[in-house]
Amino acid sequence: MSQSKAPFSTAEYERRLAKTRAAMADAGLDALFVTDPSNQAWLTGYDGWSFYVHQGVIVTMEGEPIWWGRYMDMMGGRRTCWMDHANILGYGDHFVQSPVVHPMQDLAEQLKTRGFTAARIGVEMENYYYSAKAHAVLTEDLPEATLVDATALVNWQRLVKSDVEVDFICKAARITEKVMLTAIDRAAPGVRKNDLVADIMKAGIEGIGDDWGDYPAIVPLTPSGLDATAAHLTWDGTPMRAGEATFFELSGCYRRYHAPISRTVFLGTPSEDMLRAEEAQLEGIAAGLEAARAGNRTCDIANAFMDVLAKHGIERSGRMGYPIGLSYPPDWGERTASIRTEDETVLQPGMVFHFMPALWMDSWGLETTETILIREEGAAEPLCDLERKLIVKG
Repeated sequence: MSQSKAPFSTAEYERRLAKTRAAMADAGLDALFVTDPSNQAWLTGYDGWSFYVHQGVIVTMEGEPIWWGRYMDMMGGRRTCWMDHANILGYGDHFVQSPVVHPMQDLAEQLKTRGFTAARIGVEMENYYYSAKAHAVLTEDLPEATLVDATALVNWQRLVKSDVEVDFICKAARITEKVMLTAIDRAAPGVRKNDLVADIMKAGIEGIGDDWGDYPAIVPLTPSGLDATAAHLTWDGTPMRAGEATFFELSGCYRRYHAPISRTVFLGTPSEDMLRAEEAQLEGIAAGLEAARAGNRTCDIANAFMDVLAKHGIERSGRMGYPIGLSYPPDWGERTASIRTEDETVLQPGMVFHFMPALWMDSWGLETTETILIREEGAAEPLCDLERKLIVKG
């Protein structure tokens, strides 16, 4: 009998399982092996820092899913998964990082004993946690099976959030507000970046009231000056300086759900070029939010923003956002739809995106972004209640 701390009801997990099985049927799969930690948690509730070893979820067309991993992590599965303990399996430690045997040999045996020796089995080929060696061993040990690329099959089922998921994202958004206000308040000339980040992370882990904070899937991104011309730099021990902009790309995290946003702080007097870019960026974000309506497409959001930039004579390329929700490191994005000019994913109520039309120029960066919810009617709703502007601290 399960005594888990899974964050959702059995009915919610069964809803997710039914969606996944429908997609499996469309793909002609007999079974699915899921290694993405976010997909594992979405299907089973499993929550542990064990994704550095081989683990995953076996989904078949009937019964509960099966969580499979290292034996010592099987105990964590019993504490966090919603399924019966009989469906939480562990392999021996002699498989871990061994040059002689591989965990996929154990997985192959588990699949064989369940009648999948010659089955059509989906695997997540384009995934951080499914290695080339794992695929080679599984293929060798299941010679009669057909292994099919099922990358993002589960991810696409996660795109429209349930009401309880939106509630978790809103809790994360309240933590995000606290985290961002901490960053803005602490930013000042002479403050070492690592000390500021320590305060940011403390605020995030504290959470808001009973809504405790979890570790975010991406660490605080806090580059200043020329470092802010790059998108994904973190921090060092350098003191902040007057005359520089620092963008903060941050997210609170509640029960693995995220609500990332970005704001930029300038210490001193920003240049006219930056102020003109801010005007264009804010106008473009407003246009993008208006386009972010159920029935429109993700490219409509991107095109609305890009049209404004073009009017202001600013060139930009690349995508401007992605779906977010439940995630583990190294990314809080769901790796499905993108807010970009060539993506035609139709927007549906319950989708949640990080809309991030950041500008990275030759000598500075300006990030102003929002987590947005697609509503039944009307424009998208930004889920964080923070003023949208360049923050100037003289």
